[in-house]
This record gives sequence, C-alpha cells and structure tokens, in this order.
Amino acid sequence: MQTTFTDEQLKEPMIARSNKILRSCVHCGFCTATCPTYQVLGDELDSPRGRIYLIKDMLENNRKPDEKVVKHVDRCLSCLACMTTCPSGVNYMHLVDHAREYIEDNYKRPLFDRMMRATLAQVLPFDKRFRFAMRSAQIVKPLAPIMPAKIRNMVEFAPKKLPVPSLNDKPQAFAAEGTRVKRVALMTGCAQKALDTDINDATIRLLRRHGCEVVVANGAGCCGALTHHMGKSKQSHASAAKNIRAWMVEVNGEGLDAIVINTSGCGTTVKDYGHMFEGDDMADDAAVIAGLAKDVSEVMVDLGLKTPKVPEMRVAYHAACSLQHGQGIKTHPKTLLKDAGFTVLEPKDSHLCCGSAGTYNLMQPEISKQLKERKVQTLDALTPDVISAGNIGCMMQIGSAIGVPVVHTAELLDWATGGPKPAKLRDHSVAAE
Repeated sequence: MQTTFTDEQLKEPMIARSNKILRSCVHCGFCTATCPTYQVLGDELDSPRGRIYLIKDMLENNRKPDEKVVKHVDRCLSCLACMTTCPSGVNYMHLVDHAREYIEDNYKRPLFDRMMRATLAQVLPFDKRFRFAMRSAQIVKPLAPIMPAKIRNMVEFAPKKLPVPSLNDKPQAFAAEGTRVKRVALMTGCAQKALDTDINDATIRLLRRHGCEVVVANGAGCCGALTHHMGKSKQSHASAAKNIRAWMVEVNGEGLDAIVINTSGCGTTVKDYGHMFEGDDMADDAAVIAGLAKDVSEVMVDLGLKTPKVPEMRVAYHAACSLQHGQGIKTHPKTLLKDAGFTVLEPKDSHLCCGSAGTYNLMQPEISKQLKERKVQTLDALTPDVISAGNIGCMMQIGSAIGVPVVHTAELLDWATGGPKPAKLRDHSVAAE
C-alpha cells in the first residue's frame, strides 16, 4: 500500500511504525474471509482491509476521527484472525492499537459512552472493585429487563455465584513437589481472581506436581490489556510497568525460568511488552519479561505430563483467539488433553471468535451475541461432556449460553495428573442427578 506521510510526520515513532505496517498491506483481501465482523455485518469497512483504509486516511491526513471511523474501529474484536491469514505479515494488532490511542486522544465520545468506558477502565482491572461491582449487579439483576441495553448487558454479565477469594492469589512462593526443575512466576491476573479462583488454584497444583516452584510476585496485577484495547495507553502502560518491576525483582533475585500465564488475552499483551515500551527507559526490562512470558500450555508441553489417569470423556476444545492468533499456539492444549487421555473434539469454526474479546461483549453486545450464538451452536453440535478453553473471557461468554460445563484446560490437566475433579464438573453431575 502506498503512503504519503511527510518527513515531519515520520519523526513520530508511532507514525513511523504504522507507516511500515500500512506499506506491507497488498490489498489482497484474504483477511475478509476470516474476519468475524465482516462475516456478520458484510460491510467492507468492518473488515481489516476496510479499517486499514480508514486508519491510513485518518493518520496520514492528521484528521480528527469522525463517527464513521470510530464506529468501525470500535467494532474490531482484535481477534487477530486476519494476522494468521495475511500472506504479507501485516501487523494489524499494532496498527489498530495505534488507531485506538489516536481516537482516545482526539475524539470526544457521547457522555454515556465516556462514562461507561471510564467505569470499565476503573473497575475491571482491579479484582476487589470488580468483585464489588459483580455483587452490586447481582442485587439489581431483577430490574435488568427495564434497563437501557448496554447497562442491561453489563448487569446480566454478572454470574449467579462468585467464588470466595483464594489465598493462593496473595504474594507468596509455593515449593515444587519433589526435585525442582523450574522456578516460575504465575500471573494471577485481575478479573479472573474475582470470577473463577479455580483456575489459578489448579494451575499452581499442576505446576508444583511437575517440579515447578511457583511464585506469586508482590506488586504484579492486571496486564494492561483491557485499557490498552480502549486506547487508554497511560493507564495500560502503568499496569504493565508495575508487572515488569514486580517480576524483575524475581528475575534479579533467585531467577525465573518463565512467567506462566493462564489467561491467553493477558499472555498476548505481556508478550508484547517489548513493543509497548520500545524507546522507553524500561525497554530492556520489558523485553526480558516479554521473553519469559509463556502460556501454561507451553510450559506443560516442555515439562511433559506425569502418569495421567482420567475417566473417558469427550472434550470440545475452544481455541481462544488470543492464543491461536495472538500467540500462534494452536496445538499445545490439544496435544496435552490427548496425552491426558481425553477425546478431543474441535468445532468447524475453530478459527473464529466467540465474541467475548475483553470488554467487547459489554460495549458491542449485539455483534457479540451473534458471534456467541454461532460459537455455541458449533460446540453444542459436538455433544461434548465438557468444553475446555484457555481464556476466562471465552469461558464466561460460552458458559452463559450452553448447558455443558466450561472449564480451563489447566483444570482438566490438573485432574488428570492427580488433582481434584473440577468443581464445575462435580456441580454439573449433581445437577444432572
């Protein structure tokens, strides 16, 4: 793609990076075939290629974002399926993130939208605030039918039950069982600590059983993904910087072999810290942390499963977009589940998004609902005993509309290698009886 940025514009590092991305696009349109919003809406401007044209025009002409540009950029899920498909290696992720930051700095949204986005940015990344918000939503849930659509959707997002906070999420170290083969830090996250404490608990047991000393670093928290994808770069960088400092204490102390992440949306962001802090004083440390970041499935493939024993069970594997497209991890979870003795099934649209996408299901509920319904239909058609996923957002999205238990892959692997049966499976069995 030809661009006409001036020499003065190209002195700005973000413009220079986006210029390189834009120039790598050859207009081939392969991205439209795998873009969920294009498939649902059928509008070229709701495809990666269409958005690239809009972003190019906005940045090149230093133009104030208008409602049209904002609408189509906002509709992007950042599922990154286009990057998997693109034959030219266009880094659409960095381009659309630049566009979001530009929009955040140069466009005044309607009051309700500003209030909603500000609320999400100040609540979701903080587990205690998020837990309080979920409890409040549970109280007003009976009034949901008469609420405005977006507020109703946020209220209905609240689960019926919230788990008690897990003591395992507090800063501490867990000794390896037997001979220590790795020392790893576990990213405990933010929303996940409020929504589903079983995931981190199972991950810690699984890692310890396979010879890992597991550290929960003091000061680590939200990865910054939620605010980063809203264009709120100052807030997202502040969250990322806290993590970098917290984990570097461990790196410079007893050392780390990996930073284990069991929420793939977070993993995609942490692995991009080197890019986020390029040219910053923290650039070197950010690159170190990005290099250490591993999805739990990557670490477990390296370690190998110990003597798995499980009942025969049909597991439908949902490939989270942030794992398969954002991190390029497509086979590890399925390999591990098969090694554990499960029968692994895949839906026919495994490359497509479920519609969760961070805060997308709250800010774009209509499109999100269509994507969720399609994903649930293809998963349900497999008649599985359980659905496995590697991202809390996907688990919540799919679990809200299907009658099959949805658990994290780490929970199944923990069970298969000596841990307890996942609580969701136990609860489902009791309910079935």
